[in-house]
Amino acid sequence: MIKSKVISIGDEILIGQVSNSNAFFISRELYSIGIYVKRIVTIPDREEDLLEELNDSIVNFNVTVITGGLGPTHDDKTKPVLVKFFKDELVEDKKVLEHIKKIFERRNIKIPESNFEQALVPRNSKVIWNNNGTAPGLWFEKEDRIVVALPGVPFEMIAMMKESVLPMILEKFKTKIDYVLKSRSLLTTGISESGLHELIGDIGEFIGDNKLAFLPSPKGVRLRIDVQSKNEASAKEEIKKVESELNKRAGKYIYGTDDDLLEEIVGELLVKKNLTLSAAESCTGGLLSSRITDVSGSSRYYLGGICSYSNDVKMKVLNVKEETIMKYGAVSEQTAKEMANGVRDILKSDIGISITGIAGPTGGTDEKPVGLIWIGYSDENKTFTRKFMLGNIRERNKIRSVQMALEILRKELI
Repeated sequence: MIKSKVISIGDEILIGQVSNSNAFFISRELYSIGIYVKRIVTIPDREEDLLEELNDSIVNFNVTVITGGLGPTHDDKTKPVLVKFFKDELVEDKKVLEHIKKIFERRNIKIPESNFEQALVPRNSKVIWNNNGTAPGLWFEKEDRIVVALPGVPFEMIAMMKESVLPMILEKFKTKIDYVLKSRSLLTTGISESGLHELIGDIGEFIGDNKLAFLPSPKGVRLRIDVQSKNEASAKEEIKKVESELNKRAGKYIYGTDDDLLEEIVGELLVKKNLTLSAAESCTGGLLSSRITDVSGSSRYYLGGICSYSNDVKMKVLNVKEETIMKYGAVSEQTAKEMANGVRDILKSDIGISITGIAGPTGGTDEKPVGLIWIGYSDENKTFTRKFMLGNIRERNKIRSVQMALEILRKELI
């Protein structure tokens, strides 16, 4: 198997100012062409750290992709360190220089002296063209080892990976990649990781030489199937067998695959059935409406939402009865029902959905603890509620409440 490593350079990543989205993208893209990333490393902009990682790369990895440190400022050390490591020298690349000049001319800005240095490239490297910026990428080869250096700016790096780096890697290793790596994720919600594990049972009964990972998040648990096979057809067949067994055992909780979004699935079902939706939210503060309207074209089925955070708004706008609030409280089965009925009636939608609860971390009582959530559903035939006991973390409770509301909609629509 071709082994690879990703090196991310930047103090901003190490101190938590910037998330490492570059490593995520590079790993996924390498996997898609049959190259598994064995290690991801983040290091500061220091010569000794990069030299240490390069020495490790040449010994242990066929492919190393570096991002960051190719800019024009004093703290960008990747290029000089690579020159030192490969015992190379810098020469001017006229094409790169012309490209840099044109970029600054289009912007009507005088070229800073430091940007001229970006046209200097190691003599024995290959230049990876950067259509979107001034820093070219660099490709080094040492026997069967490849080291690629790319800018840290995500949109520049992404284009260079897709347009140049991936095709070049495939060309280099076309005789050695005699296998296919495939993965597929089944998306679940409404069940915990441990509950799902117990429901599925002994994976050894059906997993074979493949792998199954449980990846929990506030929205649910992702079941990722990983397969290595001799060709595309056999890899797909292996995934199909594992997926079929997981659907038998846990299909009740599976709502989609891979990059599916629950809000998109709900939207597609509403369009298919020619139905409209409205929402009344309290503790989620409009998050349900936000998720629904994140989907392009949601105006076809989503009429609107009412963020009824206060009791006054629940009563005066949604027409929740004062006696309901007084007798049962804002967080109750009765209030959730009246909210769902109220928003459906006011906005004239086919379906009304409501959420009311105690998101926390304060506001709970012995009778109604933090994490208590009521979700109401209303259509022309029925009105019902569902009760959920979540945790004590406010943000997670809001996310999970919205996910549960969407899942209730999905199940009713199918």
